[in-house]
Amino acid sequence: MTGVPADPDAHAHAVPAGRAGRREWTGLAVLALPTLLLSLDLSVLYLALPGLTEDLRPSATQLLWITDSYGFLIAGFLVTMGTLGDRVGRRRLLLAGAVAFALTSVLAAWATSPTMLIAARALLGIAGATLMPSTLALISNMFTDERQRSTAVAVWMSCFLAGMAAGPVLGGLLLEYFWWGSVFLLGVPVMALLVVTAPVLLPEYRHPGEGRLDLVSATMSLLAVLAVVNGLKETAAGGPGPGAGGSVAVGLLVGWLFIRRQRGRADPFVDVGLFANRSFTAALGLILFGAFVMGGINLFVTQYLQLVAGLTPLRAGLWLAPATLAVIGTSLAAPVAARWIGAGRVVAAGLGVSAVGLAILTRAGDGGLILLGFGFVLVFLGVGPLGVLGTDLVVGSAPPARAGSAASLSETGSELGVALGVALLGSLGTAVYRHRLTAAIDVGSPAGGAGQPAPAGQTGPSAVVADAARDGLAGAARVAGSLPDGGTAVLEPARDAFTAGLHAVAAAGCALAVLFAVLSVVLFRDGAGGGAR
Repeated sequence: MTGVPADPDAHAHAVPAGRAGRREWTGLAVLALPTLLLSLDLSVLYLALPGLTEDLRPSATQLLWITDSYGFLIAGFLVTMGTLGDRVGRRRLLLAGAVAFALTSVLAAWATSPTMLIAARALLGIAGATLMPSTLALISNMFTDERQRSTAVAVWMSCFLAGMAAGPVLGGLLLEYFWWGSVFLLGVPVMALLVVTAPVLLPEYRHPGEGRLDLVSATMSLLAVLAVVNGLKETAAGGPGPGAGGSVAVGLLVGWLFIRRQRGRADPFVDVGLFANRSFTAALGLILFGAFVMGGINLFVTQYLQLVAGLTPLRAGLWLAPATLAVIGTSLAAPVAARWIGAGRVVAAGLGVSAVGLAILTRAGDGGLILLGFGFVLVFLGVGPLGVLGTDLVVGSAPPARAGSAASLSETGSELGVALGVALLGSLGTAVYRHRLTAAIDVGSPAGGAGQPAPAGQTGPSAVVADAARDGLAGAARVAGSLPDGGTAVLEPARDAFTAGLHAVAAAGCALAVLFAVLSVVLFRDGAGGGAR
């Protein structure tokens, strides 16, 4: 690349002159590797949950932390790592993160307890946060031509979305032949390839004149995210309460103080002035929403296919495979369509398609797996344009000097959206599941209640079995064999209750998709005839 300094530590802004060439496009393929893997790791665990639950026996709260501690810690550390990359060099941070990610992947694969796996997933999240800001920021450095940058962002985002969709497929293939920990080992060869190729194909970028890292702001940004996360976790596990509400309140307060601190600094962690741009703010909200829906729906559909429909991990993954092709296709086509009819209309049309898919998922169980698979494909088909055009709007609406800050915010929105989808939509689905299951067990128990053992010769669930079933459908499946009738008294109501939870999640997502479709037309109407900008 022209203008790349020989000394990777030099204070230089490595920007190519004019249009990108073969080296830049090959470098984009290298940047796609960590992007694909990081999003894949958000969803690859879903199909492993039944086997993991059987082996490690986590509680309901531990299972929630195993599922989304990775995404939350990525979101919590993204801003810090984005700023650190500006100071030490984005390529250097990328390589360090790749090594750390490979090592912690091995630790997660051979975890021997829920606590160990939670810790490994948390470390994976921190390592992932060192990778994410560098990829999109380097793309903005490498591709200065607007049309080329839009195409590069489309490729980058299609890899992120494809990773989300392909995670269950690859996970199912591995789980067909190996143990649940094998899903984490996907990262090792990918990161090894990145370490070998990045020094040759990627430029170094280090923002000139950056000062010392503001540790106070770093601590505040992390505390704000994790305090809110803790409150959401407590709500998901035990319902709303003063502890959960207080944690969320503390997080919001620290977040407000963090924003005030950034406004008063010459070299802020986050350039809050970017939010004065309406397109930037709207695009960021759309990115968060798209990831929010994908995270929640992925979690429920993958479990439904295994625990309700009774499919093996491989067959479940194959049922989800068409969604991968759908999201790649619409992601790559979105920038071309936006040049003809405008980004707002393309995003709105995509959200309309997703709303139809989510409406179909509210009938899951009525029309067999074909109906469920079709609805799932439509959800991903519609989300593709939102992710690509939203990211291009975020990066393109920021001046070049602020591209790194914009990239960090875009990726924070994606990662936080997925994790919030798992937590909030997961909490909604879990609440419906527990309500329906409790009612079914209480009515069906000959002992007159779920908390009492059944008389001899009767099939009502014991208190231990009923409590395990309320922890989740995987728990119900695990203990079903302890009942005299093979678990039908608990397992069938649990499956019906889980399906009702999926219906509730899909209905909530459908309503939100319609709302955001209308908002996208209103917010981007000024550029309706333009391109992705």
